[in-house]
Amino acid sequence: MIHLILANESDLDAIAAMAREIWDQHYVPMIGREQVDYMLGKFYSHQSLVEQQRKGHRFYLIRREDETLGFLSVSKSGEADYFLHKLYIYSRKANAGAGTEVLQELIKMTEPKSLTLTVNRQNYKSINFYFKNGFKIKSVEDFDIGNGYQMNDFIMERRFDA
Repeated sequence: MIHLILANESDLDAIAAMAREIWDQHYVPMIGREQVDYMLGKFYSHQSLVEQQRKGHRFYLIRREDETLGFLSVSKSGEADYFLHKLYIYSRKANAGAGTEVLQELIKMTEPKSLTLTVNRQNYKSINFYFKNGFKIKSVEDFDIGNGYQMNDFIMERRFDA
């Protein structure tokens, strides 16, 4: 059974280390080493993670028994609307159904009217995962993240109030 454990500041360095390992495997082939290194430095430094917490992002360690599978980050974007900033599971630990189980646990915890996220348009595996879990593409966006880099994303949403 999957458990989401609320992370505190002392967990942030472990989250950054998980992000490094997961991103190195998953994103380097997609967007290249230089952009991955830039984004990890920008979004996963200890100070950046602390600032994200201050802005209302809740980080959770994804656990099964005594094993950490990954992490996620979510924040409220309205009264009962949530934005899923991060959902990462180690590829070696992502077995059939783990991601879906994480989403189900998050939905049970938050009881959202909507859950929105961004996903890289080349990230076909994740896009298909979100489709399978009831998300739809809401829009297509390009975000300038500095240093000449862009995030080319789909904005995906799942509504629960319909």
